[in-house]
Amino acid sequence: MKRKPMIAGNWKMHMTTKEARELVAGILEQTSDVNFDRVDVLMAPPFTALSAVAELLSGRPVFLAGQNMHWEEKGAFTGEISPVMLKEVGCSHVIIGHSERRQYFGEMNETVNKKLRAAFSHGLTPILCVGESLEQREANQTFSVIEEELDKGLNGLTTEQVQSMILAYEPIWAIGTGKTASPEQAEEVHAFIRGWLEKRVGKEAADAIRVLYGGSVKPENIEGLMAKESIDGGLVGGASLKAESFAQIVKRGL
Repeated sequence: MKRKPMIAGNWKMHMTTKEARELVAGILEQTSDVNFDRVDVLMAPPFTALSAVAELLSGRPVFLAGQNMHWEEKGAFTGEISPVMLKEVGCSHVIIGHSERRQYFGEMNETVNKKLRAAFSHGLTPILCVGESLEQREANQTFSVIEEELDKGLNGLTTEQVQSMILAYEPIWAIGTGKTASPEQAEEVHAFIRGWLEKRVGKEAADAIRVLYGGSVKPENIEGLMAKESIDGGLVGGASLKAESFAQIVKRGL
């Protein structure tokens, strides 16, 4: 089954509002010849730039995502952003469980699960990130780590919810390091994820779920990754911060 690819740009803590406007304008210009019936494109700016980017994307076939969110609608949670706020500003998606949230900000599988439930209850499509560290890979723990993240993260979700979400495999050792999992390494893990999903929600649903690869995705390696059967797109970090490189990834990822 061929799934529609998605190329998602996670800007992380980059781009002032002014810089964000310039980047979006450049990406839109350089992808003006892209057939968006063949690929989904998504941008995840920092919270401060969401409104500006939403304005520029209005009426265009590009999705907008938050990089994180709290699981409550409102409350005494200083510094947090709620799903209601993301929806109001124009987000359709939200990234949940990124390794940097897990590594630096104490994100746990249990809080990931709460956020996934909140995303669904507010009509946001979650992009759930999973992946192992270098130490875990060298200790042959890749599959057990990912299985635990999936099992606890998706706990209590319905088949319909799981089927409608997006997953992203991000080997932590390849994020921002310049190292990329080889297409074969990435495909092995993506195939494992799809096999796990098949046991959890059945083959038909598992075949429908898109699993993106994230970890130093560049124009030079996207074609090799996308040639693999179980890889359905990229969650792009550094290369999404330049219009030319992100546009090239979109075009080569078709």
